[in-house]
Amino acid sequence: MAPCWQMLLACRKYLIAVLVPLLLIPLPLALPTKEAQCGFVIILMALFWCTEALPLAVTALFPVLLFPMMNIMDSTTVCREYLKDTNMLFIGGLLMAIAIEHWNLHKRVALRVLLITGVRPALLLMGFMAVTAFLSMWISNTATTAMMVPIAQAVLDQLHKSEMESSAADQASENINKAFELQEEPTKPDISKETEEKGGSHVLTVEEDSKRNENLLEEKHKQFSKGMSLCICYSASIGGIATLTGTTPNLVLQGQVNELFPGNGNIINFASWFSFAFPTMIMLLILAWIWLQILYLGFNFRNNFGCATNASAKMKEKQAYDTIKEESKKLGSMKFAEIAVLILFILLVLLWFTREPGFIPGWATVLFNKNDTSYVTDATVAIFISVLLFIIPANMPNSDGDNPTGNKAKIRAPPALLDWKVVHKKMPWNIVLLLGGGFALAKGSEESGLSSWLGSQLTPLENIPHPAIAMVLSLLVATFTECTSNVATTTLFLPILASMAEAICLNPLYVMLPCTLSASLAFMLPVATPPNAIVFSYGQLKVIDMAKAGFMLNILGVLTINLAINTWASSLFQLQTFPSWANKTGICP
Repeated sequence: MAPCWQMLLACRKYLIAVLVPLLLIPLPLALPTKEAQCGFVIILMALFWCTEALPLAVTALFPVLLFPMMNIMDSTTVCREYLKDTNMLFIGGLLMAIAIEHWNLHKRVALRVLLITGVRPALLLMGFMAVTAFLSMWISNTATTAMMVPIAQAVLDQLHKSEMESSAADQASENINKAFELQEEPTKPDISKETEEKGGSHVLTVEEDSKRNENLLEEKHKQFSKGMSLCICYSASIGGIATLTGTTPNLVLQGQVNELFPGNGNIINFASWFSFAFPTMIMLLILAWIWLQILYLGFNFRNNFGCATNASAKMKEKQAYDTIKEESKKLGSMKFAEIAVLILFILLVLLWFTREPGFIPGWATVLFNKNDTSYVTDATVAIFISVLLFIIPANMPNSDGDNPTGNKAKIRAPPALLDWKVVHKKMPWNIVLLLGGGFALAKGSEESGLSSWLGSQLTPLENIPHPAIAMVLSLLVATFTECTSNVATTTLFLPILASMAEAICLNPLYVMLPCTLSASLAFMLPVATPPNAIVFSYGQLKVIDMAKAGFMLNILGVLTINLAINTWASSLFQLQTFPSWANKTGICP
C-alpha cells in the first residue's frame, strides 16, 4: 500500500495535468456559451498555476491553444497580447537591473549605506532593511536577497565572535580575581578539607556560569540572526511595491488597466505610481522594522540602539564595522563601467519621472506629440536606455603591449557595458510569457462576455461600504498570494475586480490598487516568494518563525495599504468618483 501511495505522490503533477481538464470538461459541454468556455480556461489555468503541475510560463500559453479552438478570439489577436507595451517596459527595466548587478554597483551601494548606519543592533537592522528595499525598487527582489544575505551573515558572525571573545575575557578575569581570594593559608589543619570542598564547589559554579553565559550569547545570536534574515526577505518584497518596475504585479496592473479601459489616459505611469506607492512602502518598512525589533531584540531600546558605553561593547561594534569596511575596500575605487551604469540609471529614473508628471506637461508631449500621451511611454524610455547599455564601452580602448612577436601592438576594442550572453543568462523570459498570458486572459474575458456576466453577479456588493470591500479583497489576495505566485494572483483577480467595480459604479482603481499591493505581502511561508525561500535555506529559521512574524506583518500591510487608498491615493487618482473611461456600459451616472 505504501509504495502505491508513494508512486501516486511522486507522479501527482502528471495526474493533475490529466485529471483536472477531464473533471472540468463538463462545464463547457453543459453550457456551450462563450462565457462558460472562457470560465473553463480561467479555472483550468488557475488550478495549474496553484498546483504548478506545469511550469507557470507553459500554463500561460493555454489561451493561444484554447481561445481559437473555442471561437473566443482568433489566433493572431491572442498572440498579439503576449508582447505589449508593458512587456517591453518589463524587459527594459530588467536590462538596466542586469547591468547594475553585472558590475556589482548594487553591492557598492549596500556597503556604503551600512558604513553610514553603523552596526548597533537596531540601526544595523534598519540599515539592511533600507538598503534591501532601495535595491529591490530597481532590481529583482531575488537578486537583492541573494546578495544581501551573505553580507548580513558575515557581519553577524563577526558580532558573535566578538561577543564570545569578550565574554571569555571577562570570565577569565573574574576567575583570576576569585582564585586570589582562595589562596589564603588555612590557620588550622582541621579546616583544610572544608576549604578544598569550597574551592571545588566554586570551580564548578564558575564552569556553570561560563556555560550559562555561553548559552545565553548563543540564544541571543540566534534570535538576532532570525530577525536579520527576516528583515532582508521582507524588505525585498516591500521595496518592490514602490516603483512600477519593482515587482511584476505592478506591471500586470498597468497592463490590465490599459487592456480593459483603453481610454484611461495612461493614468498608471511611473510618476503617478511612485507618488502613490513610495509613501506606502516607507510606512510599511518602518512598521516592519519596529515589529521585527520588538520580536527579536526585545523592548530594551537602550541596548538596541547601542547606548551602552562599556569598552567591550564598543570593541565588538568596531570589529563588526571593520568587517563591512573590509568588504567595501575589496571592491576598490569605482571603475568606468560602474560610473557609466550609474549615470544611465539616474538618467532613466529622471526620464521616467519627467515624461508625464501630471502637474506640468512632460517632455514626451512637448517634444513628440501634444495631443496623445500614448505615443512615447515608459517602455520607450526603458528601451532607449537599454540600447545605450549595448553601445557604450565598459572601458577605454587599450593596446595589447605583451606581443611576443615584436610586431606592432594590437588595439583591442573594449566590450560594451552589457552583452547578450549575460542578458540571456539572467533574463527571466518565463515572466514575459506569464505577463502575456495574463493580458490574453483579460482580453478573452472581455471578448467572451465573461467580464460583464461576472460584474452583473456581483452587483449586490454595492450595498456594502466601499472601504469594507477594499479591506476584505486585500485580505483575500494577501492570503491567496501565500500559496501561489504573486503574478498569477494578480492576473486572476484583477479582471474580476474590474468587472465588479464597473457593475457597482465604483472606480476600478479603488479595488485594483490595494489588491495589487497586497499580492506582494507574501510574508508567512518559505514557498510564498523566492526571497523567503533564500533566507529559509540558510537553516536559521523555522516555518513557525516566519509564520509568526509574517502574520502580523500581513495585517499591518493590509491596514497600511487601505490607509493609503483612502487618503493620498484618493486625491491622486480621483478614486472617490466613477471615471468616464470606466463607464463602458453607460449604466453609471
